[in-house]
Amino acid sequence: MNGVRPVSGSGRLVLAATPLGDIGDASPRLVAALASADVVAAEDTRRLRSLAAALDVQVGGRVISFYDQVETSRLPGLVDALHAGQTVLLVTDAGMPSVSDPGYRLVAACVEEGLTVTCLPGPSAVTTALAVSGLPSDRFCFDGFPPRKSGERQRWFGALLAEPRTVVFFESPHRLAATLADAAEVLGADRRAAVCRELTKTYEEVRRGGLGELAEWAAEGVKGEITVVLAPGAPVEGPSMESLVAEVKQRVADGERMKSAAAEVAAAAGVSKKALYDAAVSGG
Repeated sequence: MNGVRPVSGSGRLVLAATPLGDIGDASPRLVAALASADVVAAEDTRRLRSLAAALDVQVGGRVISFYDQVETSRLPGLVDALHAGQTVLLVTDAGMPSVSDPGYRLVAACVEEGLTVTCLPGPSAVTTALAVSGLPSDRFCFDGFPPRKSGERQRWFGALLAEPRTVVFFESPHRLAATLADAAEVLGADRRAAVCRELTKTYEEVRRGGLGELAEWAAEGVKGEITVVLAPGAPVEGPSMESLVAEVKQRVADGERMKSAAAEVAAAAGVSKKALYDAAVSGG
């Protein structure tokens, strides 16, 4: 904590999950926090007002906007408010702040300053989609949004080829078809997935199937908030030691030194350089 300004008040940052769609998912603690916080930092102040009206609660404190483009510039003022002993409530449009929403930078700044950070848990599109997907949920990871460009997106999916965990990610409705098509091309049309649309809302829909089938469905056009759940991949088997030894021997026959040939082939295959060299020397 060297160089960290001492905490001068009893302020705290409260991260509050807001409903994904159904207002009935709002917790009593969220209602109380909206009424009592000194400052409410909201991703969209208009949506905050709509939320408060739906919950029949009067926002008691000062309201400021806190979206991606102004997050950094708002940090000093919010940190000062916390040092002054105020309670700052952070809410985003839906779900948990900082999960692909504003909040991470503010939390990190508070941790650096030694300020109290707490959370009012509640709705999350990530865990809701995982729960209804029908895919393994004992191990999973969240991967944000895929890249927008097809080439980068295909490389992104390539890294998930042998991912042993279920993967959850978000996507915009107008890019969903192209994203699922890229996923099917890289991961295989039969790789299982679930597309969760408008979770907890009136037109909630969960489509389950292979990536190829889901890509065809999405090509007809999809609307709403989208969360995709992707099944784990099968382990990718590397080349056999026999094939690596054969490659080393061919390179030696072409004029390379055994040691350097074994080192380069081992590095490319991700195996032990010594083990490959010994196998090549002993004849495989």
